[in-house]
Amino acid sequence: MRRIYFLAPNIAITHKIVDELRAEGIEESDIHILAKRDTPLEGLPEAGISIKTDFLPAVERGIALGGTTGLLAGLVGLRLAGLAIAGGPLLGIIMAGATIGSMMNGLMGMNSGNTRLKQFEDAIEQGELLVLVDIPKERIETIKQLVIKHHPEAEFEGVEPILPPAIP
Repeated sequence: MRRIYFLAPNIAITHKIVDELRAEGIEESDIHILAKRDTPLEGLPEAGISIKTDFLPAVERGIALGGTTGLLAGLVGLRLAGLAIAGGPLLGIIMAGATIGSMMNGLMGMNSGNTRLKQFEDAIEQGELLVLVDIPKERIETIKQLVIKHHPEAEFEGVEPILPPAIP
């Protein structure tokens, strides 16, 4: 799955784009709308917290950093214990480090905006709406052409390389 971005100039055009996406078989859970705070979206699918923040990337970084720190701490502990400790405690320390790292980084990521969306902040503050659509990569060109053909005032803003797996 890939995420494509469109900037729509107003809510009416955004409604039309979303209706066309639905008619193309794109599920509502794969359409996300970002707008200026206090903009009524009138039934449009609003982007969730995982899109608005860096929560998931921060959790991934936390797992890596915490697991590495746990590994190093475990190896130091093994060395100080004279290699008398088996691998079980080492694995436990690695898991504890990964868990703590993911929790701490996840909390920090929830409090910071999505860095990928920073480039759209000015347009959103001026009243434009950002439409994000998650689609298989083989449909990117078809959907892009559909939106641009029917709504030339909407601007295609690119494709996000790879999406992380969806969390149910």
